[in-house]
Amino acid sequence: MLEKNVEIKNKTILVTGAAGFIGANLVLELLKTCSPVNIIGIDNLNDYYDVSIKNYRLDEIQKMAEQHPESVWSFVKRNIADKECVEAVFRDYKPDVVVNLAAQAGVRYSITNPDVYIESNLIGFYNILEACRHHPVEHLVYASSSSVYGSNKKVPYSVEDQVDNPVSLYAATKKSNELLAHAYSKLYNIPSTGLRFFTVYGPAGRPDMAYFGFTNKLRSNQTIQIFNYGNCKRDFTYVDDIVEGVKRVMQCAPEKGDGEDGLPVPPYRIYNIGNNQPENLLDFVDILQQELIHAGVLDADYDFESHKELVPMQPGDVPVTYADTSALERDFGFKPGTSLRDGLRKFAEWYKRFYLS
Repeated sequence: MLEKNVEIKNKTILVTGAAGFIGANLVLELLKTCSPVNIIGIDNLNDYYDVSIKNYRLDEIQKMAEQHPESVWSFVKRNIADKECVEAVFRDYKPDVVVNLAAQAGVRYSITNPDVYIESNLIGFYNILEACRHHPVEHLVYASSSSVYGSNKKVPYSVEDQVDNPVSLYAATKKSNELLAHAYSKLYNIPSTGLRFFTVYGPAGRPDMAYFGFTNKLRSNQTIQIFNYGNCKRDFTYVDDIVEGVKRVMQCAPEKGDGEDGLPVPPYRIYNIGNNQPENLLDFVDILQQELIHAGVLDADYDFESHKELVPMQPGDVPVTYADTSALERDFGFKPGTSLRDGLRKFAEWYKRFYLS
């Protein structure tokens, strides 16, 4: 186990993508368990998906902040691709720890809308790195993705594996983030840790994710498409497990030190955060439909079979994602453990409250 070397309490934490799924849940957790803390959130609230969900998350953060008056919550509605804005935030707030979760997500969207991925995932991340260079921080933690493994045949995916064959632009931008962070860690001694997230799901999640999109379509009496004829496996990881992993990683920055050549060894690490238990897509859909009925989102006699269509694999997709989390367990004594049924039940209950109450 690694020793904690970064304190969160009484520190200033910058969270980019703070209105996003993981970002908002991280802010809530830090306010709840690490107060007093000073948190600055940045998000441009773009309309890639329903902005009302982002506003809901911000409302939840505001409620939590009011329950913890000893802490400070500040929100900046701007784009991290705006270099002057990022510089001003670092100059004015002087963050001790930065968690970069702002990114344009989605594999399929990157095929038709590449510009936004270059802007947010490359230019935006470069701006964050530059700001960390000129305003030194104790630790930069940033989101990578399981998509960097591309079409690797070996499973489970290990952080030791080669990741040189991305099958989507989204994956390529995330691999680029890792390379840029490594270079900045080496050149400017910035402690950085990248986290490869595996299929994150849960309440108030992203509507472009399968479980959410399936639910919307089933409610609208539309047909859901199950790719690769159902022969897909995904390492579904509940958002609370992701957030717990991020919080633990934040507190353990890679140590600075010199190598045999007298030059700095990059204070740089990469981890997988996944459930380490891939689920077959057909089994996943079966559990989802049971929980949607249980929560009252769908009627008990709903005819699922007539609303399912098995279709071929889509461009940019991979047949399986499966995380080797041994490094995370070794260094932090932590392994995601929420079962798919428990996680989908919480999602279904939230969906009922948000859309049907």
